Amino acid sequence: MIDLDRDGPVAIVTMNRPAQRNALSTGLTVALDEAFASLEDDPEVRAIVLTGAPPGFCAGSDLKEMGRCDPQELAEHQRLPGGMTRRIGLMDTPVIAAVEGHAFGGGFVLAVCCDLVVTAEDTIWNLAEVPNGFLPPWGLSTLAARVGPVTARRLTWGFERFLGADALRLGVADYRVPSGETLSNAMDIAGELAALPAGPVAATKRFFQPMIQDGAEPFDAAARRVFVEQSQHEEARAVLDRYAGKDE
Repeated sequence: MIDLDRDGPVAIVTMNRPAQRNALSTGLTVALDEAFASLEDDPEVRAIVLTGAPPGFCAGSDLKEMGRCDPQELAEHQRLPGGMTRRIGLMDTPVIAAVEGHAFGGGFVLAVCCDLVVTAEDTIWNLAEVPNGFLPPWGLSTLAARVGPVTARRLTWGFERFLGADALRLGVADYRVPSGETLSNAMDIAGELAALPAGPVAATKRFFQPMIQDGAEPFDAAARRVFVEQSQHEEARAVLDRYAGKDE
């Protein structure tokens, strides 16, 4: 599900489900959570880069897997990535997202839950949940902390797709680079962070964390309840049933 590599004090975590466009299945979500936990416990890791195997960063939640869940299973399915992304904010180690190709739905939110975001010029960004019939079930408070609540609401409606320049302008991303160069640029940034004194880097994350993530868990729980309820409505059910019936 993931590849783990090291370049000195920088760890590279690569989501590796290319046939599924790195969709967040239960298996991938658990693997990411375990990787972050392991890397946080490694004193030699001073920064982490998160990326996705081509063709893109992450296509969001695994709709095929979701379509086969009953409501209780669906709530659990979406609890896991919410907890995994909150872990990123609680870690002392900075995490940089290197986003190529696409960042849709949960992939979009996963990226913005990282501490820094590097986007390619031609990366396509979109929150796809509302057009599919439901509210995104986690990460919206962190998105609002990054871009402001008014812009977060606009992006959550999901009627717009936009590229790297707009991602930078809106505050979704921190850096925009040419296509194919996000990983190398993210590695450079990670190297700069890794060269700083570890204590003050961690203290900076801890100082700002309440401003970014305060109340994230209850917000995620509330969004998840709305998501599960809406997932049983006609529009959302049609989408999930369609994906559940697809062959591998």
